[in-house]
Amino acid sequence: MPSLLIVLRGPSGSGKSRTATALRERYGRGLAIVRQDVVRREILRERDLADAVNIGLIDSMARHILARGVPCVVEGIMHTERYGAMLDALLADHAGAAYSYYFDIPFDVTVERHFTKPNHGDWSVEDMRGWYAAGDVLAGGTDRVIGPESTERDTIERILAETGLLDAARPLQPSLSD
Repeated sequence: MPSLLIVLRGPSGSGKSRTATALRERYGRGLAIVRQDVVRREILRERDLADAVNIGLIDSMARHILARGVPCVVEGIMHTERYGAMLDALLADHAGAAYSYYFDIPFDVTVERHFTKPNHGDWSVEDMRGWYAAGDVLAGGTDRVIGPESTERDTIERILAETGLLDAARPLQPSLSD
């Protein structure tokens, strides 16, 4: 059975990472999360530029995970200018269900949310302003838009309902490290 792909995109501080984490908490073991920040900033330690290595690595990681039948959340700012072609192809090529969500949150709200994060000192409001791109949805109407009126709980429940993620949950065999 083909696995499920969920893409979460939007500005820094919009709630993507928290949503991905909450989806995993609800699903349990066996849901992969490919985080743009981890791939780009931690694994590769590269700048977010066109044709950067992280774009292909995110794509390869997601495709490998999905090919193994594991549901996968791909999450990050991922501006369409740099990541759009990769994301369009990933969504189109996936044999199973694929959903893409764009968190369309006003800049001032993302700044407020930023200061609630434990790593809020890692970058400044000016950094966030430089990364911010309102309405940066994928071409072709692929993205389902999540607006500022959607609470964290509403967003999680909406994604669970629309994707059927919990229906895809399967018990995993316990390992010795459990």
